[in-house]
Amino acid sequence: MFEADSASRGLGIELLDTGGGAAAARMTVTAAMVNGHGIAHGGFVFTLADTAFACACNSYGPVTVASGADISFTAPAKEGDVLTATARERARYGRSGIYDVTVTRGDTVIAEFRGRSRVIGDTPEQTARPTREDSPRAAGPWS
Repeated sequence: MFEADSASRGLGIELLDTGGGAAAARMTVTAAMVNGHGIAHGGFVFTLADTAFACACNSYGPVTVASGADISFTAPAKEGDVLTATARERARYGRSGIYDVTVTRGDTVIAEFRGRSRVIGDTPEQTARPTREDSPRAAGPWS
């Protein structure tokens, strides 16, 4: 999955490890990632955490996507900082899962991320064209 993730790879994110519901990814904060306060824009920190989360929850094989996520920023990162996101599975039940990701700069915690996942198919081909029956709103007024 990571090989096809041009968004993450375009930001210079490197996949360090993945398997068994866990993953680690690394990114260097570039000048293009710094906001008007001189610190890393939170969206880039979120993207790094989200990438580790995606690799962890897809490490079992079936196509899995995020159903939601939130992040708490605990310390700023600056240009040149090397950030590492370490994801680990907290719970997996049915087609859903919960994953925690810690983003660090050395020993300093930069952010804590929690992602919720949902398995949507066994292969990318099965997920390419969802039908109205697959939609959670299928029972809505337009069905």
